Amino acid sequence: MEIVSGFVTLFSDPITVGLVFAAAFIGIVIGATPGLTTAAAIAMLVPLTFFLEPLQALAFLYVIGKSGRYGGSIAAILFNTPGTAAAAATAQDGYPMCRAGKTGKALKTSAVASVFGDFLGDLLLIFGAAAVVSLTSDFGPPEFFAVYIAAFVIISSVIGSSVVKGLISAAAGAFVAMIGIDAMEGTPRLDFDHPAFHAGISLVPLLIGMFVLSEIALKVESVSSSNTRNGKSKEEDPAVKSVDNRFTFAEFRRCVPIMLRSSSIGAFIGLMPGLGSSVAAFAAYGTEKRRAKNSDQWGKGVIEGIAAPESANNAVNGPTMIPMLALGIPGGTISAILMGVFLIHGITIGPSIFESSGTLVYGLFAAGLVGIATYGLIGYYGSSLIGKIVALVPIRLIYPYIFLTCFVSAFSTRTSVFDVFVMAAAGFLGFLMRKYGYSTAAFIIAFVLARGAEEAFRQSLLLSDAGVGIFLQRPVAVAFFAIGALILGSRLWQSRQATRTAAAGREDTAVGSN
Repeated sequence: MEIVSGFVTLFSDPITVGLVFAAAFIGIVIGATPGLTTAAAIAMLVPLTFFLEPLQALAFLYVIGKSGRYGGSIAAILFNTPGTAAAAATAQDGYPMCRAGKTGKALKTSAVASVFGDFLGDLLLIFGAAAVVSLTSDFGPPEFFAVYIAAFVIISSVIGSSVVKGLISAAAGAFVAMIGIDAMEGTPRLDFDHPAFHAGISLVPLLIGMFVLSEIALKVESVSSSNTRNGKSKEEDPAVKSVDNRFTFAEFRRCVPIMLRSSSIGAFIGLMPGLGSSVAAFAAYGTEKRRAKNSDQWGKGVIEGIAAPESANNAVNGPTMIPMLALGIPGGTISAILMGVFLIHGITIGPSIFESSGTLVYGLFAAGLVGIATYGLIGYYGSSLIGKIVALVPIRLIYPYIFLTCFVSAFSTRTSVFDVFVMAAAGFLGFLMRKYGYSTAAFIIAFVLARGAEEAFRQSLLLSDAGVGIFLQRPVAVAFFAIGALILGSRLWQSRQATRTAAAGREDTAVGSN
């Protein structure tokens, strides 16, 4: 089997194995640090991978993404401050368990459920990616253009609360991607009469600005507002001594059906571009709470309330890679960053990847499985200690260091001062977008996809004398266009219904007050 050759490739290089172990620990720490998102940390670390071999670079960042998703549960359980957005579902039962003296039980449940979901998700990736690739191997430019358009529509309409703002965000990302030399005609465009724009906008400074600098700006603003209102920062809740540290086999057996169902939900959502781990965690939590006989106890501290969201949250990891590897469509922010790393190292994403880079891909799969086992062991036995150490480091010391590191990372990409200005501009734009409800994730994913979509569109027109009619002559292309239209229509309808419901609620409140 190919996965066996992947393990051989992985363990033939001790440096790669060491990076996987390091990434498992680093990701947990990043995830457990409130306010530091995994995507932002990975974006900041991308320049370090320029000096690594392709498998080393990809395995390092991939495992950080996996363990970072798990690490968010540590802060959620210990401090009721989710380290990641998805961990907010875990906090609903995790923190009450901690307050009841069951910290160890809660943390171990989280570790076991995360490993369970992540492992099942990776099995789907290992056996499903090649199957999807075989289905798409006959795709031509018209089919790929349709896939790109469907991805644009799905991602921009699903990410965020507003469909219109999501579409605007995606359009802005595609516009920025057009800056530089036209690949087919060799002429500059959108260069604003400045030679620095001829090379285009580099992904790395854009990532750092959009995710890291904007995050720092938002945190500084929120801290300033909090200090202005309260005069002092909120004090931490007093620590509660854990009196129950065991996660018994009987409890594990009771959670297995829940973890299986929740992992299935997470894996399915992972296949859908743009939905992400937060949607998976809350969907699984809500589903299992409705099924539970003791649903009235959920939210008060039950292990099932941790097992469901954590297994779903981490089951997203593997499946979100399938559309990226098979179609060149990143399923989320982290996979978009990984796609950028593939391209930086000269690896072409798409149906031919298993033929051209099969050894590397299966080595990456093997690294993911080793990473799961590693962060599971670290989390099961050391999560409490990691959480306490992270809590001792003041945020005011973390963010200045990250801020300075951003400038070094942006400059080191191409040793270009221009990239530093790009990062600063992206940081300012990202801050405004996040402040006013626009999606930086949709912006970045559209930026990554835009060049490929343009190339597929122009190649399609060259293949036919029918002009844009070629897209209507291909059944697969029509099917993808229809999928995009249906999802966009569904989201617009849901948005309209939500607006009507909110308006009706305001009218009822106004009548009641009168």
